[in-house]
Amino acid sequence: MIIHVNNMTKNYGFFQKIYLNIISSVLFYTSIPLPYVNGLDFTRVSRLVPAIGLMIGGILVIFDVAIANLEIPVLTRSALVVIVWIWITGGLHLDGAMDTADGLAVMEPQRRLQVMGDSTTGAFGAMAGLAIVLLKTTALVDIQDHRWLILMAACGWGRWGQQIAIACYPYLKPTGKGAIHKQALESYVDLVPGLMLLVIFSSLAITLHKENLYLFPGILLTGIIIAIATSAWFNHKLGGHTGDTYGAVVEWTEALFLCVLTRF
Repeated sequence: MIIHVNNMTKNYGFFQKIYLNIISSVLFYTSIPLPYVNGLDFTRVSRLVPAIGLMIGGILVIFDVAIANLEIPVLTRSALVVIVWIWITGGLHLDGAMDTADGLAVMEPQRRLQVMGDSTTGAFGAMAGLAIVLLKTTALVDIQDHRWLILMAACGWGRWGQQIAIACYPYLKPTGKGAIHKQALESYVDLVPGLMLLVIFSSLAITLHKENLYLFPGILLTGIIIAIATSAWFNHKLGGHTGDTYGAVVEWTEALFLCVLTRF
């Protein structure tokens, strides 16, 4: 009896930990309102970020289908999806992409982190934000088939790219929101669960479209290549990553992924 009770206690503690990790990740990466929960731990939220991406994509798909049933034209519908996309994330990643653009515009490398830490958005940041929003909107207009699958995949691969930036490259600031992620993702091995999740999601989704099996390698290769390339490019430009560049990796991976998938 004692052993049975102890096992039940351990199982309860295990599932409670998973529950708290999920809630912590949703609160950290989205603006979705959730009730207050005791015992939240934000130190491991980056481990679940691809799953959070698929969740965000799922919400966008539901919204997209709902307004499509209202016969809203595709351009307006796509713009509304992108606006909701920004709202769900609280603009967290887009703000990082804009700050990163401002930093990279500075000629002196030693001043780039200082400029990126400035809360004021400069001209280059504004242009980068506008470019990302335009690319996502116009790409969604051109994506007529398998729109739900591509939208969810974009959100997932964007956040796997963030995991690559965290696990594979140095963090450039001694403090900051992004510093806690390095403790959770320390090696290439930590990238495998997120990759497997996206592979499984893509393979299951493709089974619903057996007439278009070419979509699977297209989504898989496009996601992997762009996620790796964006994280590597920002590392090349800065010599590492910050919380801002983590957001930039997400945004540019999502935008470029959608642009490439217009060809499928």
